[in-house]
Amino acid sequence: MEIPVPPPENLIFVHREPNGVAFVIINRPKSLNSLTRSMMVDLAKAIKSLASDDSVRVIILSGSGRAFCSGVDLTAAEDVFKGDVKDVETDPVAQMERCRKPVIGAINGFAVTAGFEIALACDILVASKEARFMDTHARFGIFPSWGLSQKLSRIIGPGRAREASLTAIPINADQAEKWGLVNHVVEGSELLKKARQIAEAMIKNNQDLVLRYKSVVNDGLKLDLGHALTLEKERAHEYYNGMTKEQFKKMQEFIAGRSSNKTPSKL
Repeated sequence: MEIPVPPPENLIFVHREPNGVAFVIINRPKSLNSLTRSMMVDLAKAIKSLASDDSVRVIILSGSGRAFCSGVDLTAAEDVFKGDVKDVETDPVAQMERCRKPVIGAINGFAVTAGFEIALACDILVASKEARFMDTHARFGIFPSWGLSQKLSRIIGPGRAREASLTAIPINADQAEKWGLVNHVVEGSELLKKARQIAEAMIKNNQDLVLRYKSVVNDGLKLDLGHALTLEKERAHEYYNGMTKEQFKKMQEFIAGRSSNKTPSKL
């Protein structure tokens, strides 16, 4: 199933599929999907709406044309940077970080500065071979505020992150995969197919546990290992203590049913 071509007037295009996958497309290709203030607000609203929609299980975020997102539209920089940056309701990265559902980033081209930060707010990244990740904060005198200065070093290591950010040299798709920044690199024509394949594999699993698992992983990353292990133990006890005998029975039946089926296909 292919997603519809986003109409030009929909700069943030949302498409829901019956199986529980929702697509959000940043749709300003002639400007390499650079973000105006209104687009940032609409993207935040779209993520928040999908997060509260019970029919949506997984969100896939991508861009139209040659770019995922080339950052903030600098012709409207003052309007963007002097806005209420503490208003989480209009902050797309804050809404992505609050979203309990898995968010898969399908990086189809340039992910630059704010676009790089939006990519880092995804739970899983799939990149086309044409993808490029670039931090131009230092080049243009823009101070990071969506997490790039803190998240990137925790993913690829502080030395690599310093080099990427202080030189503004792009990270290509192959390098991003080697450094663990992206999960998969595929041909551009296969990008959304691969993202959908990952989403559908998630949908086959216990939805409640998928949400809880994402939460404990992401919350644990904010802690040292000792406290993170304690967090896992506490949430496991909370989970099992809240289960009824009927739920335990359903779990056993589900496991028995799955074990009798053939091995699932690989990602």
